[in-house]
Amino acid sequence: MILDQFKLDGKVALVTGAGRGLGLGYALALAEAGADVALLDRTGCPETVAQIEAMGRRAHQVVCDLSTATPESLQGVVAEVVSSLGGLDILVNNAGIIRRQPAIEFSEENWDDVLQINLKAVFFLSKAAATVMASAGHGKIINIASMLSFQGGILVASYAAAKSAIAGLTRSLADEWAPLGINVNAIAPGYFATDNTAPIRTDENREKSIIGRIPAGRWGTPADLQGTVVFMASAASDYMHGSIVAVDGGWLAR
Repeated sequence: MILDQFKLDGKVALVTGAGRGLGLGYALALAEAGADVALLDRTGCPETVAQIEAMGRRAHQVVCDLSTATPESLQGVVAEVVSSLGGLDILVNNAGIIRRQPAIEFSEENWDDVLQINLKAVFFLSKAAATVMASAGHGKIINIASMLSFQGGILVASYAAAKSAIAGLTRSLADEWAPLGINVNAIAPGYFATDNTAPIRTDENREKSIIGRIPAGRWGTPADLQGTVVFMASAASDYMHGSIVAVDGGWLAR
């Protein structure tokens, strides 16, 4: 049956930034599809653990601040997941931050903070995960790109740079790791109602202009991404390598 290809029974997933927003949505979707889920968050996410365990799945909290994480500490994160849940089959690199400042005034701090979490930590966590996945002969790495992987944006130079790099990194790692049985793909969300977009959603004029450009006529919700992440994590996407799938209400098609 075709629907069996979307089942994640017996799989172990690690989702970063899983305590709220889109990361919470990804984690719950993977658990609903059958996976046990490790939840990486800066302060922990006991409520998400409770929701997953209520589904009859295992959940494990990994407390880690990606803003100060080193390649060695990210290897430790993967080792902790393997020790606690017995393996690692799926990695969702969701955690990210944004800093808004005119480019001519952009600070080194705002540049470095965003690149550390949105790019450097993604690469080194993927590297650590791929070591485990290669030994098993299979794995799914799902990066979270953005519309700004394709566009320039306004006032978000470091974010646009990082998300453009995520698109390139996704393709590069897909090329290298496909022979190892590892699929590397990315989801590019459009405008979603999250903490990162709160400043522009509270700006009446900006909010109106954004909604007016989205063919679907609304902001996205975490539920709008759940089917895509399950597909990319499942056997249904086994022949997909290096793809970046926009889930944006039609924004890029406009």
